[in-house]
Amino acid sequence: MLPVASADGTVLVTGASSGIGAELAKEFVGRGRHVVLVARRADKLQALAASLGSAADVLAADLSKADERAALPGRVAELGLVVDVLVNNAGLSTSGPVATSDPAAELNLVEVDVAAVVDLCSRFVPAMVSRGSGAVLNVASVGAFGPLPGQAAYGAAKAFVLSYTQALGQELNGTGVVAAALCPGPVKTEFGAAAGISDADAEAALPKAMWVSAAEVASTAVDGLASGATVIVPGVFNRVGAAAYKILPRRLLLPILARSHPALKKR
Repeated sequence: MLPVASADGTVLVTGASSGIGAELAKEFVGRGRHVVLVARRADKLQALAASLGSAADVLAADLSKADERAALPGRVAELGLVVDVLVNNAGLSTSGPVATSDPAAELNLVEVDVAAVVDLCSRFVPAMVSRGSGAVLNVASVGAFGPLPGQAAYGAAKAFVLSYTQALGQELNGTGVVAAALCPGPVKTEFGAAAGISDADAEAALPKAMWVSAAEVASTAVDGLASGATVIVPGVFNRVGAAAYKILPRRLLLPILARSHPALKKR
């Protein structure tokens, strides 16, 4: 459940410059919350903050860098704010076979999608527990429920986020702090293009019914967090897909996923 809004409380949203992160920020502000927007692109953050008015502050940071992550609690405190909701949304993907992958790009993915989640939870959750109130929303993916050929590092990273969040939530039981994993399916954002997957290729590979707008993902996420859900999968067809990941034998599922992934079709 969401903590009660307070005068100095804020929702820290990483990866807030576009896509799901920007929509999550808008959703929280629409529900009367203050937000701190975090991402690398200061210009994008400033534009979003301007549209949100006094309910938003901007802290530009590169979450692939440990020193910039470590500085965030102090920078939030300098604003006179405390983080009562942490949203770890920042993430990226690579695509293509591991055999042709760029080691630097793969490790950068691990820094942003995995290390940043662990780092920021370790930095902000203790204060929430001390106050007896708080919430964490970690953004994973439907791909977290099983291996993802063509995006092996991304699928594994999101599986980590899901497992980590479920363990964290159990540890927090009785503290007044909750944790939930958001597992969206395909969403039309800048994300796919940044991973080298065009909208046309992605739409051809995935059924139309699975696509959910970023705004709907954000609304479903905040509703789920407020209701006490621990795993949130927006969209009926994505929930079916998540269930199929759990049920179908890997020896049957993995060849299907490999054949349909646009990054592997190009080989």
